[in-house]
Amino acid sequence: MAHSLKELTDEALQLPPDERVVLAESLLLTIDEGHDRVVDEAIMVELQRRLDDFRTGKVVGIPADEVLREIREALKLSA
Repeated sequence: MAHSLKELTDEALQLPPDERVVLAESLLLTIDEGHDRVVDEAIMVELQRRLDDFRTGKVVGIPADEVLREIREALKLSA
């Protein structure tokens, strides 16, 4: 039952976001070391985009104390 890359991609995009993250991580873990540079470059491009968005005011950061408070509250709820 062979699928084309397009068919697999279309099917994967129908998954909920959290399942797509798991799939992406699973796929990345199967890439040998020779491809690490490509993955690292893609990560750096994304990090630069996010930094640029922050510096230009396109996105606003969340203060660390607020983030930590939310994490503590979430941990209390799940315990």
